[in-house]
Amino acid sequence: MPISTKIQLDPRERRLRDLLVDVSRSIDNGPGAEPVVLRWAGGWVRDKLLGSASHDIDVAINTMTGGQFTEHLRAHCQKPDVVAAHNLVAGDIGSPHTVARQPDKSKHLETAILRLFGLDLDFVNLRKETYAEDSRNPQMEFGTAEEDAVRRDATINALFYNLNTEEVEDFTGGLADMEKKIIRTPLEPLQTFKDDPLRVLRLVRFSSRLDFTIEEQTRSVMADESVMDALKVKISRERVGQELEKMLQDKHPRLALQLIDDIGLYHAIFTDPTRPDLEQPDISRWPVAYNGLDDILQSQTPGSIAATLIHTDEYRWIAWNLAAVSPWMRVQDPPGTRRKANSLPPVGVIAREGYKAANKLTDIMAASHRHLDEILSLKRDVLEGAANIRERDRFGMAIRRWDAQGGSWRLQILAALLTEALDRLTAWPNAAVEGSSSGADSTKRDAFVAEWQKFLDHLVELDVMDAPQLKRLLDGRELAKALGVKPGRWTGQALDVCVAWQLRNPDKTDPAPAIAEVQKQRKELGIPDAQ
Repeated sequence: MPISTKIQLDPRERRLRDLLVDVSRSIDNGPGAEPVVLRWAGGWVRDKLLGSASHDIDVAINTMTGGQFTEHLRAHCQKPDVVAAHNLVAGDIGSPHTVARQPDKSKHLETAILRLFGLDLDFVNLRKETYAEDSRNPQMEFGTAEEDAVRRDATINALFYNLNTEEVEDFTGGLADMEKKIIRTPLEPLQTFKDDPLRVLRLVRFSSRLDFTIEEQTRSVMADESVMDALKVKISRERVGQELEKMLQDKHPRLALQLIDDIGLYHAIFTDPTRPDLEQPDISRWPVAYNGLDDILQSQTPGSIAATLIHTDEYRWIAWNLAAVSPWMRVQDPPGTRRKANSLPPVGVIAREGYKAANKLTDIMAASHRHLDEILSLKRDVLEGAANIRERDRFGMAIRRWDAQGGSWRLQILAALLTEALDRLTAWPNAAVEGSSSGADSTKRDAFVAEWQKFLDHLVELDVMDAPQLKRLLDGRELAKALGVKPGRWTGQALDVCVAWQLRNPDKTDPAPAIAEVQKQRKELGIPDAQ
């Protein structure tokens, strides 16, 4: 017998449950037919038992499809006595729509979606599934609640809340696993992962999100060669990207990357699957990057590295992407490779092809790769007290260029920090990581962080942090008019001369001296004679 327990519904959930049960009881499937039973499934049950709110509910139906049930629901809720009994008002019941079967997005069966009482519901029938060798897309049939439960990725996601009995149904031991904070597969794990290797990434995500331990037998086969081969054949890279995005946006991205590292999944995720001959980077020091970023983010005091470079939630997510690909940051194209001027370096390619990263991400990664040595050179000059470190225009113009060629110059500096950490540190002690600290490693880490803090403090002191937003004293047409010529190919470089003058003279508002600077360089800039 399945283990059962009680769940306390809030008033809105109670109202929803009562309406759905009323609809199911109104459906007449004929004499002797199995009555309609509805179950809330998976994530909602797990989160409810863990005390977390969930506004998305999967509704599993035993005798009909989701589309058929929502048709009954809409018709039933138009009856005056039903409207009165459930106090239905305009807006309580949304318009249903059907999501077609999309195997590459883990939608193996048609789903009916309907918004009820402000909650998003997905209606789908209970099912069982079988797999072909070369596909992660199963053959689906109507199934029982137990058959539906055992096909799921983890026992903690295989729980049902039966709306008729108002009890939790556990066919796979999920309740006991939740109590032990364990994640395991309902069936034998190796075959489970070979059938659908996406489950490997989903288990990593749930383990890091919930801070649950993946059961040893399950974990031991997650990076099995046959599973990794199935991952390359069966799973779309868009789906890899969706799982990775959820991991890095969740509460414990460091733990997610550590699991990927410890289990041995890095080269299956961060790779170009169209290039099996591509040389893989050394990831032996990758923990330095993800532990380091996590450690940096612990301090959000004004002026700290995190507060200076990672000041929004979006920047935090991009920062974790940069930590993820940091082993690729120094990788160059093989000798003799023909590259177009705007083509991506390897770090951008593996993000685009490996997990279908958005253009904004790959642009930042490419710019970080392109500007890495220049950033490190400027940092070295500051640390060594070079003669040119007071040249505000040198730093300000560099920052403007970095920002214009890829965006988010602050994140490019972070990428340089993480890359240099991989080069120089063998470990990054982090209070969140048991056994990661040692006296010598902590001393090296502190000295390393102090170097970058000094560099950033210097940029603040020069007042160049907002250099990309500096408004020009004159535009291209105004400059051309002052020079007595028409705008041309020279205009951009000449305007940079003006901006550099502004950076050297921040309190000046008269553009005449800036124009004079351009006049001095007229020949070098290729500006024609005045007309």
